[in-house]
This record gives sequence, structure tokens and C-alpha cells, in this order.
Amino acid sequence: MQSLAHIKGTVGFIGGRFLPFHRGHIFAIIEASNQVENLYVVLNSSEDRDREICISDGVVPMPAEVRLSWIGECLSQLENIRILHIQDESWGKSDDWDAGTRAVKEAIGKPITHVFSSEHVYDELFDKYYPEARHVVIDARRDTVGARSAGEIRQNLYDYWDLLPQTVQAFFVKRIAIVGTESVGKTTLTEKLSKFYNTPYVHEVGRDYCLRFSDQLTVEHFDQLAMEHFLLTEKLTLGCNRLLLIDRVAFVTQDYLEMYFKRRSGLIDEIIRRQKFDLWLFLEPDLEWVDDGIRFAGDEKVREKNNIHLKEMLSEYGISYRTVSGDYNNRFVEAKMAIDNLFESHKP
Repeated sequence: MQSLAHIKGTVGFIGGRFLPFHRGHIFAIIEASNQVENLYVVLNSSEDRDREICISDGVVPMPAEVRLSWIGECLSQLENIRILHIQDESWGKSDDWDAGTRAVKEAIGKPITHVFSSEHVYDELFDKYYPEARHVVIDARRDTVGARSAGEIRQNLYDYWDLLPQTVQAFFVKRIAIVGTESVGKTTLTEKLSKFYNTPYVHEVGRDYCLRFSDQLTVEHFDQLAMEHFLLTEKLTLGCNRLLLIDRVAFVTQDYLEMYFKRRSGLIDEIIRRQKFDLWLFLEPDLEWVDDGIRFAGDEKVREKNNIHLKEMLSEYGISYRTVSGDYNNRFVEAKMAIDNLFESHKP
């Protein structure tokens, strides 16, 4: 282990809004931590200001607690780093460096010997407000990881995807729900889109249960498979290539529970309300019904009735969706266009 004898007693500070936290931040923090005995990473946040910045740049707002979790995960096991949070709704609007400096010094509680940033523009300000500290500029040209400013990344989030740590990527993954009644090609379309976009998909857990129990499911099984599907969705957001495809969501599980047992589950209802999707693709039942051994609603009138009921449930939950119909090729083309448009619409 490298000796810290030459930097013993030094205290460093590096701060920011981290909207979002990216690999350039990680590099600067690691570099700073190598130069001092103790480094304090300070997230300064203003709920209103930060929300306005995000909305203006066309990205979903990033709550401070979420950013803190990103920083915490990315910097875990780095022993000489401490993470602090300073919240001030006025600091930033008025650029009150006096108040900000007091807050930082009080939070750290030790004499600060080093202040780190990636901008020489702060030289004069840091000399004024931290006269006892040395201002060290790290990677001012942002050459090390091809990094950009957080503002540039916000405005072109999916173009700079590789600059985001996995935990940050997971927050911004676009979730695509693919729904419909029996035998409408949900799994086939999901698998094709997964291959095309080179990204994982959440398979139909309900089918696993049907095969495991020979289609003899209990009410409790529906709760279990809905929760398992929910947890699998959360797990697979890590490592996605910008989007995650979800085959048969809790909403459809609720529909099948009604068909089987004429009742609804409070747990599944809560899962439906908690899960947020960026795009709903509703597959119309205009493909030929295929008997796979566990399906039971092949009659055309039954299919149409179930199709209408699903749409009524979507309306009940206030969910907007895009219908997809036609042969397999047309379904793939329509779904791809809808997904591509989702990303285009988020560019400022």
C-alpha cells in the first residue's frame, strides 16, 4: 500500500452538483484522493434549482439522495474519501460564495489544505474564499476519459452513455413495456428487439410458473411471479444498452388473475403503480393464434373480449400506449420506429 507520510494531515475538498455523476468526476476524485490524506466529496444541491436545470436540458430530474447513492456506490472501498451533502435553496441562485464556503467548512470541520476542481476559472474565487488552501486543477482539458461537462452530457445523455457509471446508467435506462393478450407475438418481438438494440430483456416470468405448475396456479402464485418479475426488471437495468425491454408486465399479470380467479391482487396493484415505463407497446391480436400447450383463449370472440378488457384496464390506470399490428415484420418496424423516436424526442 502506498505510503501517505508525505501528505499526512492534509485535507482536500472537491464539490459539485453532479448532474449527473460521470466518469470524469470519478477520475478527478481518485486523483484528488491520491494527493491528500483525507478527501471530502461534497454534493451541493437545491431541489428547485436542480429540477429546473434537468428539465431545461431534457432529462429526468435527479434527486439529491439518488446522486448520493451513485457517488457512494462508485467510491465504495476508497478509504480516505468521505461524502457530504449540503442542501441550500438559495445558494446557487444568488451565487452566495460566502454562505457556501461557511457551509462547506462547517460540514468538514477541519482546516482545508487543498481544493480541487477541473476549471481554472475558479482560481480567483478559491484564492479569495479558501486562502489557506491550494487550488489544484485536475484534467482541465478533460482528456483522460474523453469526458465532457455535466451540462454537455445532460443535453446529449444517450450519446455520452459510456461516460456514465452503470449505477447512473440504470437510472436513465428507457423501459419499454410490451403488452397484449395471448399469442400476439410479445416474446418474439421482444427477442428480436433485444438482439437489434444489443440490450437485455425481462422474460415472461409468468410462463415459467405456468410450465412449472402445469398451468395449475394459485392466487399466491400470481403475487409471487409478479414480485419476481418486478425484482428481475430492477436487476437487469444494470448493464443495459440505453433501454430495457419488458415482456408482459404486472399489469397483464393482474389481467390474468382476473381471468383465472375473478379477483385482483393489492400487491400486484401496488407494483403496477410503482413501475414506470417510458413507452408502452400494445400488440393487437391480428396474428394467428398458436396453441403452445398452456394457452386457452384461442376463440376469436374470446381474444377480442380479452383485448378490449386489457385496453380498459390501461385506461383505468391512466396509461397511454402505442398500438402495434400487422405481420411480424410490420410489428418489428413499428416498434423500432417508436423506440427510436423516444430517444430523439429527448434531445433538446
